[in-house]
Amino acid sequence: MWICVNRSKSFSPEVQRRERCVPRAAGLVCSTAVNRSTDVFTEQQRESDTAAQPDRMPEGDSAGESIHGKPSAIGNFFKRLGQVYQSWLDKSTPFSAVRWAVTVILTAIYMIRVYILQGWYIVTYALGIYHLNLFIAFLSPKVDPSLLDDPDEGPELPTKQNEEFRPFIRRLPEFKFWHSATKGIIIAMICTFFEAFNVPVFWPILVMYFIMLFCITMKRQIKHMIKYRYLPFTHGKRTYREET
Repeated sequence: MWICVNRSKSFSPEVQRRERCVPRAAGLVCSTAVNRSTDVFTEQQRESDTAAQPDRMPEGDSAGESIHGKPSAIGNFFKRLGQVYQSWLDKSTPFSAVRWAVTVILTAIYMIRVYILQGWYIVTYALGIYHLNLFIAFLSPKVDPSLLDDPDEGPELPTKQNEEFRPFIRRLPEFKFWHSATKGIIIAMICTFFEAFNVPVFWPILVMYFIMLFCITMKRQIKHMIKYRYLPFTHGKRTYREET
């Protein structure tokens, strides 16, 4: 408490009123100063937040973008690499014979490498199973007739010679078949450079098991083709020549 209040009994009423006003005025001055300092601090904080806001990363930016919202150098490199790769794939689409010739050459190089190294048989077996699955998907129709409850639903295949020609729609198109098969060969080739994938195994068992699996799978596929009367090829389309 203020000293003037404790000694207020010995002073006149006017002096007491003046002394009582002193702490009140001091309190008002202090509160006004505190309010002004708070306002100044709030304004400075607001200005600092506004200045730092452009440097923040937006929520929609991906991890490959920098703090300024622009793509990083690594992101631009991989994006450009993907565009070049896709452009080469698009250019190679019409040349199916050349594409498959390259795939056959890569397969021969891989088999020669495995024969020379005398290892990585489990990788070769996995590659063969993968190619077999791709081949079955290539021979299968896009809409399996056995999954249709009503035979009238879905695209019908021609059953007579004089019916309208309908092209065979594959579950796995030719280009995707080639692309996946080539990627599988390249990945298997890369695996042969790592000793961790050279699992010791008796390779004749793998060969016999793959032959059995291939025969059983192809037998089931041929039965499916005979049952639903379709051929996975469209080379039999009848053509007409103009009479001159």
